[in-house]
Amino acid sequence: MEKIASFTIDHIKLQPGVYVSRKDHVGAEVITTFDIRMTSPNEEPVMNTAEVHTIEHLGATFLRNHPEYRDKTVYFGPMGCRTGFYLLLAGDYTSRDIIPLITQMYEFIRDFRDEVPGASPKDCGNYLDMNLGMANYLANRFLDKVLYSIDDSRLVYPQ
Repeated sequence: MEKIASFTIDHIKLQPGVYVSRKDHVGAEVITTFDIRMTSPNEEPVMNTAEVHTIEHLGATFLRNHPEYRDKTVYFGPMGCRTGFYLLLAGDYTSRDIIPLITQMYEFIRDFRDEVPGASPKDCGNYLDMNLGMANYLANRFLDKVLYSIDDSRLVYPQ
């Protein structure tokens, strides 16, 4: 059986960043999948499910309300390994194209201090598994260590 594309990336060399994971064609439309890698795989501790869940709720809320990207957002959600998130956008994009969007999203998450959207028993199947303080902290860490000074080494998968 052939390995899927994401399993061919050298996770030993992979560092936090924003990478194009793949581009798929659905009819005439291109869907660009981004790997938003927040921690260094197999090197740093993974994020706990509570903060991952909180980042997912806040990130999805931000994207689905963004004036330019609301109708282009196909999906935003966590990686099973808990080292980052996938973002699927309708359109043919590069990593550099979306750095302003990703920066705005993580600033939104860093600064969010209200009730987490969708964190109620009616709206979510695991609403108690949230940690806003850690989501704020991790968003700030990602901004400071990666997004505010991002260069090509954090925009293109390592060879």
